[in-house]
Amino acid sequence: MERRELPQAQRGTARATLLRKLALGASVALGLVAAAPLGAQAAAPAACAALQEKYPDWKGKTLVNAINPHTPGYETIDPKDPSKYIGFDIDLGEAIGECLGFKLTYKPVTFAALLTTLAAGQADIVISDIYATKERAKAADFITYSKVFDGVLVAKGNPKGINGINMSMCGTAAAENTGYVEVPLIQALIPECKKAGKAEPTIQLYDNNANCIQAILAGRADTYINDVNTVDSAVKAYPEKLEKAIAVTIPYSVGIAVPKDKPKFRDAVMAALIEVQKAGTHMALLKKHGLDVNNFKEPDILTAD
Repeated sequence: MERRELPQAQRGTARATLLRKLALGASVALGLVAAAPLGAQAAAPAACAALQEKYPDWKGKTLVNAINPHTPGYETIDPKDPSKYIGFDIDLGEAIGECLGFKLTYKPVTFAALLTTLAAGQADIVISDIYATKERAKAADFITYSKVFDGVLVAKGNPKGINGINMSMCGTAAAENTGYVEVPLIQALIPECKKAGKAEPTIQLYDNNANCIQAILAGRADTYINDVNTVDSAVKAYPEKLEKAIAVTIPYSVGIAVPKDKPKFRDAVMAALIEVQKAGTHMALLKKHGLDVNNFKEPDILTAD
């Protein structure tokens, strides 16, 4: 039988396909399919190579990601190695970096300092479960990547009968992170509670999720309202002491924050995120870290304009 050579372009495509299959096979054998950098490499090497040519400014660079590493499932200190961080956002950021050719280091800060750290030039990017809002977009541009469903965390048995960000919160104490979008939502209940002749809700502000959860465990606060995955993690950690009263929807998305004066970098990150999502890496990482796959969303850009 006559042996026919493939055209050069087709040979390159076939070779790339074979390499992807071999890489995926090796990763399965090692049990590392969900690892972010591997996902990006096996996912779309041709597309990522094209992006590195289109956006060469960040190839080979090391960038700083500002994080608040106290959100289980998203970003926390690695219990096996305190010098490292683990979580969905960590893996997703490294997958994006792998696609664009840069590496990430991390700068841990309080939640309220995430955007100020970025604006001060002390970080290049923020991937840390931060809700993208028009108000926050005055300080940074956002690439949104996750839907938001909040959970209402309460003590076991829900003794105060809290069932949402509503009048059931009158006379209760809420623990929240400084700068969280839930804070003004709870504050908006104050005049409503007063009008109804009820005690107003109070807010205790903390620097991280762990302290908010501890406030409920210690009996200082009645509720903590935040991302439902964070609340579910707390219930899983303290099943005899905590429960989720309800899940509520709020009109925000989680976003990656980038400096407002770097639109080219913003566009590069969004393009890489699209490729990471096309590869299935984003969805695989949600499952890997025990997060709800319904949080998945295709990316959009949010600016203050």
